[in-house]
Amino acid sequence: MVRERRPSACPDQGSLTGPVRTCIGCRERATKSELLRVVKGSGTTAGAVVPDPRGSAPGRGAHLHPTTECLELAVRRRAFARALRLDAKAEVGAVEDHIALLCT
Repeated sequence: MVRERRPSACPDQGSLTGPVRTCIGCRERATKSELLRVVKGSGTTAGAVVPDPRGSAPGRGAHLHPTTECLELAVRRRAFARALRLDAKAEVGAVEDHIALLCT
């Protein structure tokens, strides 16, 4: 019995080289180096989300395209709280500031 090879569920998977992550804003897949990693802050604020540009902070992280459009989508969809398992509403002021610096 000869088995037929199934087509891949993600046909463009071969075009991405390196680690691949999904943006929590637009839900598109991209290489890890194209995305900004964000983590739950370790400060006193329960829902603080901080950028992790080097990708080395401990704990659960989420990835986001460093654009205001993807940030707004993620906030509107409440994706930060879901991805980072936050109990409170996500405070993304530090991420907004970081993206603003990158865009200028």
